[in-house]
Amino acid sequence: MQQQLISTNVVIQIPSDYVVISKTEFEELKQQELTGAYWSMKDLEKRTNKKHEWIKENILYPERFKKVLDVNHGGFVFYPKSKGQTWSFHAVKMAKFLDDYFQEIFSS
Repeated sequence: MQQQLISTNVVIQIPSDYVVISKTEFEELKQQELTGAYWSMKDLEKRTNKKHEWIKENILYPERFKKVLDVNHGGFVFYPKSKGQTWSFHAVKMAKFLDDYFQEIFSS
């Protein structure tokens, strides 16, 4: 059975405190949010929904990932060398790494 649509004008009221943007523009804005930002371990825990022990064991210390991540090997993660130093993650690059390696990280 075929349906016919009747062309009518539809008016959608948008509240004054809202804006309508394209999906592409929205994605670009989300990406810009990370530009120039650095994450702490707490930020990474929130992003992965995992505790720091799991992150260290499954992402940061396995050699296959560490050689990509470690700033001393050209990566974008600062690994603390002594007590009192904190982890630092380049937000854009770490977000991309998590996306690119999602299956490998979470299937192990």
